[in-house]
Amino acid sequence: MEKILKLDSNEEAIALYGSLDQNLRFAEKEYQVRISAQNHQLKISGDKNKVEAAYEFFLDRLHELRGLAAPAKSKAEAPAGEKPEAPAAYEGNLSFFHRGRMIRARSRNQEVYLEAIQSKDIVFGIGPAGTGKTYLAMAAAIDQLRRQMVSRIVLTRPAVEAGESLGFLPGDFQAKVNPYLRPLYDALYDMMDFDEATRNLERTVIEVAPLAYMRGRTLNDAFIILDEAQNCTPMQMKMFLTRLGASSRAVITGDVTQIDLPSGKRSGLVEIQEVLSGVKGIEFVYLRETDVVRHTLVREIIKAYDRYEHRNG
Repeated sequence: MEKILKLDSNEEAIALYGSLDQNLRFAEKEYQVRISAQNHQLKISGDKNKVEAAYEFFLDRLHELRGLAAPAKSKAEAPAGEKPEAPAAYEGNLSFFHRGRMIRARSRNQEVYLEAIQSKDIVFGIGPAGTGKTYLAMAAAIDQLRRQMVSRIVLTRPAVEAGESLGFLPGDFQAKVNPYLRPLYDALYDMMDFDEATRNLERTVIEVAPLAYMRGRTLNDAFIILDEAQNCTPMQMKMFLTRLGASSRAVITGDVTQIDLPSGKRSGLVEIQEVLSGVKGIEFVYLRETDVVRHTLVREIIKAYDRYEHRNG
């Protein structure tokens, strides 16, 4: 069976096919079909049911693209008696395509964050929970790995959390730190199918490790994400930043309002904003509660805590 999807322009085709035609390659693998693209036409061939599924996949993406391009009606333009449409949600220009889903910025600050990741070798993403700091960095890392811009991804975070001591947890050291690394695995498996992720982890193309494992290493040709960096000490932050090798880039994320270090210990993420202020090639991007993309109540919870802490500061 064969089905053809007609497109309106080169721009629409480029957006639908994805960077380096990654959407086409994904669909061929996912639906086990043959795909050819020429003269604004996408031809899908193969088994009937699989062709139909692949066609619907691209049709959904196309409707999404065209929907984003259509300007929302303003209140003044709405016909008499018709309820005006709500303003369209922010959708950034930079996007990644992982596991059949389009991942893109949902706020202007997130767009600035992604632009910085694309253009700078070291980027700090600082903001409250739910603003997409780690998730968007992971999407960019996987995209660069697949485009062979880097040869591996290194994901790390300090093993410090909410007052719990590693010594009281059962198992060996790796068993103790695995729960602290779980959020990084969750983000990885959300964007990469289980088999592909497992293969990459086994071959250490993707490495997930506690920050302590970074000491003494030089990380070349890698995309490195340091998560929960507010729980780094100044010495740990210095150690991490000096691991960066040739052709590597790093994204450091954290929330300076949720520091779990023992009382009296200064956060490396707080200090580094002063240390690296004005250094060229490094960018600090600050996300706010308005950039929260989790449950709508998360934004209200963050605001409520800010008000409470301000009153009781």
